[in-house]
Amino acid sequence: MKKFHPTKAIIPNSFTTLNLASGFLSIIFASQYQFQIAIYLIFVAALFDAIDGAVARLFKTSSKFGIELDSLADVVSFGAAPSALFYYSFSFQYGYWGTIFSTIFLLFGAFRLARFNIMLDNINSKPDFKGLPIPMAALTFSSFMLWVKPNPTISNPYDYFAVGLFLILSVLMVSEIKYFAMSKLLTMKQPTKTFFFVITVGFLISVFITKGRSIFFYFLILVLSGFVNSKIEKYIFTKKQNSTR
Repeated sequence: MKKFHPTKAIIPNSFTTLNLASGFLSIIFASQYQFQIAIYLIFVAALFDAIDGAVARLFKTSSKFGIELDSLADVVSFGAAPSALFYYSFSFQYGYWGTIFSTIFLLFGAFRLARFNIMLDNINSKPDFKGLPIPMAALTFSSFMLWVKPNPTISNPYDYFAVGLFLILSVLMVSEIKYFAMSKLLTMKQPTKTFFFVITVGFLISVFITKGRSIFFYFLILVLSGFVNSKIEKYIFTKKQNSTR
């Protein structure tokens, strides 16, 4: 019988497991109509998700097992949990149609994660994302719920906006739009790092002043940044083509 030899990979995988547990607890609290706790748990899951990636890079313990475990955790915390949040806070009132519609976020998020895994050539570095990353989609919708009000359900005039946002975020996850990988900040030049640092500090101050309600607009800007990146890339590509003629 082989002896168990713990490795440094246990550390990042432990944070991934905490991510998974947070997502499951979020679903439970959403089913009990305790939506604020459910939302906060999605944010906690995102924190653990960020930590596990940082720790894996720090200890150089990235592995296929870690990637698969991370995807399984993400599909629960950032796919199933937001879908449950949407269902119990709004779409349950529309019966079967509401139930079916609430699964869209989960299904498209799962497709997004599967596509990312098969396109990942180097497990030690993340490329720019094709399609909106599922944690960003989940945090955008969750922060919208915080912005609306601490109401147990989504009501007028936010109901149609919630449906539209839920659907748009789902479609963006499986789109071809490119999003910037934040891990690349470490390899960027100092002026770029300073710019992002200033933006982050400004964001934290605004979140503190507005008691967390402005966080939705921050994530909304990140979602829209993908369209800006696509336009810039298209412009650069067109310019290169014209210069080679």
